[in-house]
Amino acid sequence: MKWSWKLGRFAGIDAYVHASFLLLVAWAAWAAFQGAGTGLAALLGVIFLVGVFASVLLHEFGHALTARHYGIRTRRIVLWPIGGVAQLEGEPRTPREELHIALAGPAVNFVLAALLFVVVNVAGLPTYGLLSSLMVANVTLGLFNLIPAFPMDGGRVLRAALATRVGGGRATELAVKIGKFAAAAFVVAGLFGNPVLMLVGAFVWFAAGAEGRRNPYAHHERADASWWRWSAPARRDVYRKRHRPRPRRPLYREPPNDSGRLVIFIRR
Repeated sequence: MKWSWKLGRFAGIDAYVHASFLLLVAWAAWAAFQGAGTGLAALLGVIFLVGVFASVLLHEFGHALTARHYGIRTRRIVLWPIGGVAQLEGEPRTPREELHIALAGPAVNFVLAALLFVVVNVAGLPTYGLLSSLMVANVTLGLFNLIPAFPMDGGRVLRAALATRVGGGRATELAVKIGKFAAAAFVVAGLFGNPVLMLVGAFVWFAAGAEGRRNPYAHHERADASWWRWSAPARRDVYRKRHRPRPRRPLYREPPNDSGRLVIFIRR
């Protein structure tokens, strides 16, 4: 992949980091150095940033592995300065599948935050230390991604919930409108606060427009009383080579006239 470095292959999925991530690392080191004036502070700032993006990577693997449960392959995971993207090769077939895939990412962050909370308290570490900061960062990541700004995780959860009531097409339209409103709010907040929110808002705006042209579960019926329940895993292993089923033998029959042609009847 252009302008990206491969971090490795985990659980059969390639993970990459974009070259622009180096700019974020440099900014984190400079900001930490400006705040404390020591090289150690700059190093800790970079370590904290790497820890946050490790959490983002695990967040994306939550999406990817849940998608695999439903038979959807993940082409790759890419880390960008504004977050991570799991590039799925298919779409959820039902609102229930989309709900579970979308919630898997924030769930990973909340589990990581809970584990870090236990470690900090058992080890008696300071509440302002590195691990405590990573705990707060994971809670923030989980909550931020649940904002109903389509196509963020919260927006996909919103669409899945609406689809069971108004159908997939109308649910997508509503989710896109809410997502663009949230994107505009991000841009405004970025003008008066963190400029990164402006980039997030621009990404959400254009991504919502692109995603709004598709309805991944167009044939799904509205009534689905068990849409929140966990489904059985896909029977096929999506990381193995797919084999086409052998076609049945056609039946041949002579036509009733003397034209000399054959009429082929294919049994289905």
